[in-house]
Amino acid sequence: MKNLFSLLKLTVFTLILFAVIYPLAIYGIAQLAPNQGKGETISVNGKVVGYQKIGQKFDKSNYFWGRPSAVDYNAAGSAGSNKGPSNADYLALVQKRIDTLLLVHPYLKKSDIPSDMVTASGSGLDPNISPQGALIQVKRIAKERKLDETKVKALVESKINTAVVGPETVNVLELNAALDQLR
Repeated sequence: MKNLFSLLKLTVFTLILFAVIYPLAIYGIAQLAPNQGKGETISVNGKVVGYQKIGQKFDKSNYFWGRPSAVDYNAAGSAGSNKGPSNADYLALVQKRIDTLLLVHPYLKKSDIPSDMVTASGSGLDPNISPQGALIQVKRIAKERKLDETKVKALVESKINTAVVGPETVNVLELNAALDQLR
């Protein structure tokens, strides 16, 4: 009976600690973060169009395409494919993505395609692509939207984010939102 009472006290203690105190502490810390932990949104004309740190699916030819997603951009369950570079299915999928890019961008050579345009990120929700990944799409976008290529290229270059550590990136949602404003 003594052990049962000790176990009951431990259960109540851990329940209070992990179901009440810990969530309140995390909530309190989130209030110090930008946007109070609600995520950094991107708005166009006062309307939220998406989240800055979650990739979205763009597959229309008049928009910049982002990285492929192993979870079809489902933010409820981020994940990678867990297939390695020697997996035949994975290699076939990457080749299919390369073939699609070459079909839609006939002016490209296979060596022009950056790896981030044909491989999914570990989370499957990467919102960014490399500047090279955006620049290879400029000709297609300009043609589809009947815009001057130099204007579209300048837009891409204005959206390149440089980090203190790590590679330069371009946020695809921000780029496409700005593209919609371009005339």
